[in-house]
Order: sequence, then structure tokens, then C-alpha cells
Amino acid sequence: MLSVTLYSSLEKLLLGRRVEAPSLGGMSCLGGEEFAFQAVLQADGWGMAPVRVTVDSPLKDSIQVFQVGQVPCALPAYPGRGDENYLTTQPGLFPDPLLPLEEGRVEVSSFFPTALWVNGKVPQGFPAGEYPITLRLEQGGDRVERTFSLRVLGADLPPQRLIYTQWLHGDCLATYYGVPVYSEEHWQLWEKYLAAAAEEGMNMVLTPIFTPPLDTEPGTERPCVQLVGVEKTGESYRFDFSLLERFLQMARRCGVERFEMVHLFTQWGAQAAPAIYGREEGVCRRLFGWDTPAASPEYAGFLRQLLPALTAFLRQQGLEGKAVFHISDEPSQEHLDSYRRAKELVKPYLGDFPLYDALSDPAYYDSGLVDHPVAATDHIAPFLERQVPGLWAYYCCGQGVDVGNRFLAMPSARNRILGWQLHKYRLSGFLHWGNNFWYSQNSRQRLDPWRVTDGGGAFPGGDPFSVYPGKEGPIQSLRMKVFHQGLQDLRALELAQRLTGEDPGGRVMPGYETMTFARYPTQAAEVLAARESLNRLIGKQISA
Repeated sequence: MLSVTLYSSLEKLLLGRRVEAPSLGGMSCLGGEEFAFQAVLQADGWGMAPVRVTVDSPLKDSIQVFQVGQVPCALPAYPGRGDENYLTTQPGLFPDPLLPLEEGRVEVSSFFPTALWVNGKVPQGFPAGEYPITLRLEQGGDRVERTFSLRVLGADLPPQRLIYTQWLHGDCLATYYGVPVYSEEHWQLWEKYLAAAAEEGMNMVLTPIFTPPLDTEPGTERPCVQLVGVEKTGESYRFDFSLLERFLQMARRCGVERFEMVHLFTQWGAQAAPAIYGREEGVCRRLFGWDTPAASPEYAGFLRQLLPALTAFLRQQGLEGKAVFHISDEPSQEHLDSYRRAKELVKPYLGDFPLYDALSDPAYYDSGLVDHPVAATDHIAPFLERQVPGLWAYYCCGQGVDVGNRFLAMPSARNRILGWQLHKYRLSGFLHWGNNFWYSQNSRQRLDPWRVTDGGGAFPGGDPFSVYPGKEGPIQSLRMKVFHQGLQDLRALELAQRLTGEDPGGRVMPGYETMTFARYPTQAAEVLAARESLNRLIGKQISA
């Protein structure tokens, strides 16, 4: 016989550890919303056996079933920088990739449980009501059924207001799949990965007008993915934006309408120019790079010609109000002078296109150097105190103590809670650096993300990427799905506020008034109960 228990999407099945959560028989959601639950299977007997999986439901055309795969992680958390709200800080296997079933079958072991992820989406405008989702599992002559009840409310999620960008690294795609940059195969892969990210709420994309000067060993280069063609004659430059135009068109097909131009100077302080290639006297060569000081007359002359031409092109594409620029990622106190020189160089040529940068030090905002900070979640309090208009937040490897994140070893509630925090503090955007960073630290070598999930021991597992490379395209992760659930919570909160005229958070989530980015409900049951209370509040408002 086969035992089957249904659980929420916020549980993680660690092999060798019992699931302590109660089983789950149902949930509610809005029209246009993605939903998920898990089924944990355990076979009797000895060895492996194939189990056929089918779904019967009025929503079955929009439901997919995946096996939750396990991946290794050597560095779940930085030593001494974990906290009590990790599943474990010991190396091991962690549930994450969502593997499509082959011909509707999954191999189930009698030695350890197997988790299935049942994922669906309610169409917009779908009639309100209770909808059963019956999971049928057949092993030999035995058949087990489990029914999950989905209550659909008579209202749709509003469009996503939050700007969300997670850096999609085109060079990692080319390197992993072994295809030439900007070959047709590369474009096809890029579009598949971008479309998958857009399905999970990403609506702004990092745009490599140059090869991103990010996570690069000083003196070295990442594979060139430069979209802007450059031709140099003496001290004059001509620019070709045809590849950039194709990139914009691709993104729009995927539903992405916002663009962040890649950083104009190197990471951590704007010390040098990015690696930029161009043709001079008929020969393609590197024009600028680590050996080009950021404030050099040569690079200044290049930017004075590029930026007016680029911003004019962006205006022609209708991107005023939809495109932003960056100077340097994560500058710190000692970089104030170099950052100031860089900004003074480029700002006169950007017009109304704003500058955003990820940082932790409020001195950049106080001094007027950064009008639009993207604040690290563990350093965001000073920015909130200053009531920065249009504030964004971000997290990466350093945000692993107290604050939420999406590391493999963190419980899923710590991932999903971000939506509630973004709503409470009325943040305008969120940034994460790693959609598919499949290199080691500073891009020293390529990695196989199926075997190495921590950048070769540089980052807490899961931080560098949220998607895995499949044979022909992306394999989504449990963590990406849960993050998207948080974005949907944010949209539901905005809907409830519109209906009630007040912030509903305090009415549906205990402790909401005192919640910060470092203090929040940590249990899956608390987050799930708050969302159900929110849905009941919405239901009362729309039926009144």
C-alpha cells in the first residue's frame, strides 16, 4: 500500500526528518492567483515502485504535478551567522527543484518519502465556489485518492504594483548550455528563462548594454554579452542599438515592461570601467576595462557620447518612466569619493532617467549621492526612518541573520513573509541578484548548479540562483514559487486595503503592528492563517 498525506506549500521535506506540520485539506484564493500544496508519499514493501499520478478537478487544465527534487548543499549558512530560524545549518540534501513527471509517473521508494508539488492557477474571473482537486495515485493494482478543497473568492488579484527584478545572467546561460552568445539558440534560452521569471512576478530585467561588471575578479572578465555595438574613429563613437532593440522586444513578449541598464562602473565603489568592446580600424578589441580608471578622460569622453544617444533611443522605445540606470553595486563608506565622481560624470546626460543602487550606508542618501536607494533588508531601518520616497529593498548572501531570505536551509515561511513586510512599509521595489548565477564567487569558474548550490562555498546555499538548468530550458524551484506566493499576498493586501480603506494587516495577522524586517511571524501556520483571514475579510467586503 501507499500512504499519502497532504501538506501546505510552506513545508520542506528534509530526508531523515519527519514532517511535524499538520496535514492540510484545503485553502482559499483569488481569481488570477497561483496556488500549491504538497503530497508526501511513502511506499510499503521493499525497493522502488512506479506510481502513476493523475488529477481530477474542474481546474485540472491549469494544474501541474512535480516531484520535489533534492539538491546538495555544503554551506547552508555562514559559520556563526545563522540563527534559530533555520531548518538546519548542517550540510546535507535540501528540497528545491520542481521536476516534471515523466509520462505522469514518479518512482517512489519504500526507504524514504517522496514529495509531490501540486501547482495550479485560477483563471481571472473564475466563478466563486468550492472546487475539489482529487489526486489519484496508482501503484500496481492499488489506488489511493486524496482530495484537496480550493475555495475561490469572487474577486481577482489586482495587477502587481511592486517593481521586482532578479538578475538574469545571459552569460551563465551561454556557458552552461555551450552555445555562442547571441546565437539563435542563446536568444531562445534567454527568452525561456525570462518568461519563466515573469510568470513568478519579475517585471523588470537587468539589461546588459555592457557585460555586467558584477561578481568579477579584478583584472578578469566575464563572457561578453554586450548589447550595444560600438565603433570608434579617433575620439568619436558610433553606436548600434539593434541587439538592444531585439532584447527589449523579447522582454516585452515575456510580459516584462521595465528595464534596468547594467552598471556603468565596476562593483563595490566605481573604481574602473566595465569591459567594453568595439571596432576600431576594422578590428574588434577591448576599449575599456579594469585598466581604465573610472574617472579617466577616455572613459568620460565615451560616456558623454554614449549616454545621450542611449537615452534618446530609450525614449524612442517609450521607456521614459520604465528604465533606470545604475552606477555601482553595493558601495560602502570608503567609496563615497569615487562614487561621487562617477555620478557627477554621468548625471548630466541621463535627463529624467533615474539612478538606483543597492547599498547599506544611508550616508549615500543623506549626501544626495543616491536619490533612489535600494536598501539591504538588515540595514533598512535608517532608510525607513528617513521616509525615503519610493524606497526599494534587496537581500543577498549577507542577509542571513534574523531577516528573511530564500536560502535552501531556511523555512519557507521566512521566504514568503516578505510580501507582508513590503506592504507594511509601502516599498516600491525589490531586487535580488541571483536568478541564475551559475558561476563561483567572482566568476572564477563555471559550476553545475545541480551539484553546487552555494557558489563553491562562497554563499549560503540557494542564494546565487532560484532556477535550475533543464535540458531545454528552466526548471523552477520551490523557493521561487514560495517567493511568488509572497508577492501574491502583497497584492491581496492591496486589494483588501482598497476595499476597506485601511491597512488590513493588523486585522488579520497578530503582531503586524510591531513587525519589522527582522521581527515577524516565523511559523508556516501563522502565515497561512493570516492569508486565510485576509481572504475572509476580502470575501465579506465583496459580498456586502
